[in-house]
Amino acid sequence: MNLIARYLLLLSLSLCATTLLAQEEEAQAAAEPASPWTHQLVADVTANQVALKDWAAGGDDAFAWGFSFNGTSQRDTEANVWATSYKFAFGQNKLGDQDIRKTVDRVEVESALTMKLDFVVDPYVKTTLKTQAFRGHIYDGETKTAVSGLFDPAYFTQSAGAAAKLSEQVSTRLGAALRQIMTRDFNGYSDDDATTKIEKLRWDGGLESVTDVNWPLADNILLTSKLEIFVPLNEVGDRSIGNDATLTVKLSDHINLNVNLQLLDDPTASDELQLKQTTAFGVSYNLF
Repeated sequence: MNLIARYLLLLSLSLCATTLLAQEEEAQAAAEPASPWTHQLVADVTANQVALKDWAAGGDDAFAWGFSFNGTSQRDTEANVWATSYKFAFGQNKLGDQDIRKTVDRVEVESALTMKLDFVVDPYVKTTLKTQAFRGHIYDGETKTAVSGLFDPAYFTQSAGAAAKLSEQVSTRLGAALRQIMTRDFNGYSDDDATTKIEKLRWDGGLESVTDVNWPLADNILLTSKLEIFVPLNEVGDRSIGNDATLTVKLSDHINLNVNLQLLDDPTASDELQLKQTTAFGVSYNLF
């Protein structure tokens, strides 16, 4: 057998072995059950900048930036669904000669275990954490006053009850809840007009309702909303109502326009209705 014939024989044997190995790996993969876990993590980065020099119309130099991570991890089996979501966001801006100021600071984690009983409603247990990572201030002219910090305040809630999927776009939960508000230096309340006291740890038992909306308005437009209501049984007047709605317009594979509106009516934090609206146009990347 000459050299060329030997080479062709070895090549044929190699190809056969590779084909058999690939077929065996495909068979093993098909035989293995699919993982019940699914993960998703989306990162967004936004920035804008303005620089002026001898600009007759006036104005100030400006720079703003921000980033966010929104993720979910879900384990879906025949018996139950364990879903965890997490949101981290931070942003700052600088206008003219002002100091750098924080505009966004958000740390939220929610984990829920829902049993599948094939009833109208399914029982669930859930825990949530809401806080911020860095110190926040309010500004009055040149004066700034610290009002928040890392885990100061932090809101922890544990709840158990019944969950129902009202439609493909809407799901809701209602249950008994226990809420803790943890503070060190902030989140004070007044016993009377003369004194202000910092309550280091506050416990509230009550009822919690959470309604989630995930509504595709078009192939590239998604509206999400979360309405949360907590009513403490010891002080019904201190009920907390919050709504977080986001309209996401996907302009390309990695360019999104996000419009977010947060409303919060919570007497434990402020006597006024709190509102935050943000519009972010930037780069979005799906890491998983």
